[in-house]
Amino acid sequence: MTAYRIASIPGDGIGVDVTVEARKVLDRASSKFGFSLEWTEFDWSCERYARVGAMMPDDGVSQLSAFDGILLGAVGFPGVPDHVSLWGLLIPLRRAFQQYVNLRPVRLLPGTTSVLAGRKAEELELVIVRENSEGEYSAIGGRHNAGRPDEFVLQESVFTRVGVTRIIRYAFALARTRSSRVCSATKSNGLIHSMPFWDEIFAEVAAEFPDVHSEQMHVDALAARMVQAPDRLDIVVASNLFGDILSDLAAAITGGLGMAPSGNINPSGEFPSMFEAVHGSAPDIAGQGIANPVAQILAAAMLVEHLGETVAAQAIRTAVDRVLDEGRVRTPDLGGTDTTERLGTAVTEALG
Repeated sequence: MTAYRIASIPGDGIGVDVTVEARKVLDRASSKFGFSLEWTEFDWSCERYARVGAMMPDDGVSQLSAFDGILLGAVGFPGVPDHVSLWGLLIPLRRAFQQYVNLRPVRLLPGTTSVLAGRKAEELELVIVRENSEGEYSAIGGRHNAGRPDEFVLQESVFTRVGVTRIIRYAFALARTRSSRVCSATKSNGLIHSMPFWDEIFAEVAAEFPDVHSEQMHVDALAARMVQAPDRLDIVVASNLFGDILSDLAAAITGGLGMAPSGNINPSGEFPSMFEAVHGSAPDIAGQGIANPVAQILAAAMLVEHLGETVAAQAIRTAVDRVLDEGRVRTPDLGGTDTTERLGTAVTEALG
């Protein structure tokens, strides 16, 4: 029996609530499909930062390096600025482990409806491939002349040939397994250096994949298409900032952030990859047992799929679909009155 070492970082707020249910589903799937999961839990979070002044210990990266995968809950806590959680935990792990692919698949799940009237499930399924290690999310810059009338800030973006090429090539390779369509998000009419560079490399990589249909759109027009004609999109490849924004929009039109998983992928397997729900920590409802665990459960499915347990991953997705389609168990965001635990249990039981 194959055994995988998995690090669990529940985080803050509802991240803790939904991670319990995702782990429950994974444990059932592992026993059913003939592999085992060895869990180690870490309390790294904004609550930890509030207590000791750090999201994680100085050797946090080295502690996680021996694991096969990481299941991360949402982070965020009242009184701790969002940039602290991002730069104190998420970005250091993503970059240390070269998780340069942020993979965000979205689809309209059975038994749910879209805010887009009349759209069917087959029209609302796409994947955002977001560059996860550079781009607009850079620490280069600074604040100058603080408190003076001439105060100003500089925020620099970083686009490297290696970084842009590998994320675009990943998107094209993924497209070959799906509909063979890739759309690039750009803004080269306004960003004079970074986006023309991105466009040039997109064209170079597209030439390597003549069997894949490719197009590029300015990000504002692409956002409009996502709302007006989502069926014309399948794989969207984007820079760090554009991918972050577009993936939230994609989730919003396919049932909401409570249904959207994501993976921070190291494609080589040299380092562990990390999987999480797209949604935040929602401290206003934390601990009330009403958060929707579906996104975290689907993130868990992505985790075992990345480990090679594809049958188990598909079984988890099928179980989620069955429970939502039956409609007997729903959390308040889905129009029901059931608890986080009840929905997690229903998915676990649906695995058989």
